[in-house]
Amino acid sequence: MSNIRIVTDSAVALTPEEIQKYEITVVPLTVQIDGVVYEDGVTLQREAFLEQMAVSQNLPQTSQPSIGKFQAAYEDIRTHYPDAEILSIHLSSGLSGTVHAAEQAAALTSAEITTFDTLNADRSQAFQVLVAAKMAQSGAKMSDILTELEQVRQESHTFLSFTSLDNMVAGGRLSKASGIIGNLLNIKVGAGVDATGSVEVLAKGRGMKAIAKFNDGVIAKMQDYSEMLAIGVSHAGVPEVAEKMAQRLNAIWPEIKIEVMTTGPIISTHTGIGALAILYRAR
Repeated sequence: MSNIRIVTDSAVALTPEEIQKYEITVVPLTVQIDGVVYEDGVTLQREAFLEQMAVSQNLPQTSQPSIGKFQAAYEDIRTHYPDAEILSIHLSSGLSGTVHAAEQAAALTSAEITTFDTLNADRSQAFQVLVAAKMAQSGAKMSDILTELEQVRQESHTFLSFTSLDNMVAGGRLSKASGIIGNLLNIKVGAGVDATGSVEVLAKGRGMKAIAKFNDGVIAKMQDYSEMLAIGVSHAGVPEVAEKMAQRLNAIWPEIKIEVMTTGPIISTHTGIGALAILYRAR
């Protein structure tokens, strides 16, 4: 039995089966929609969030879990597993203060806790959580898990394409004038999570052909690696598009099980409905 317990946050894209199999504790972020506060994945599921975002008067706001939420999660683990170490693996510090809240909570408990910044989100966050969880169940030491996590973090990549600039304007990432002009010109955006864990715009173009070209480039880059280890496809309200992309990727890498998932609020509030993410781990 492992002496290391894994904690993460709800920005991760894990299946219920993975969470159960590896006994992963998921601490929820909070989401505020028109003054009402929800717990991500607890009182508001991802599909329902997208529905509410589509009709909300204001852009929803996401917040990292409170220090108290983390402290409660850590203390609960300590109660049930008094001798266990805790490895708390989180959403990129370039996107959220979640990992910093975890660090502060760790200082307030007597449990032995190590925090880790994935510099990523969604399924690329999950790649790292799953490696750690599998190693923990096999009895690996904390130092060995952390060494491996640093490698997996370098191998994990996220690329996003989105079809509307409305959320970027509402979130203050783009001026209203630029957003209006962009939408009038039918501008589409391709982006990625950079080395600092922040979202970086990589390409802009007119119409869906620009999105197709961007995704073609992502897939071409994927094929340059000598070994593809894991792939995920996430989306914000376009499951058919995501399934089609997964089928395309599986035609190239048939040995990889590709999870197709709805992305969480931390990503979809950046991109808006219609976004597609290709996430992979390769070396």
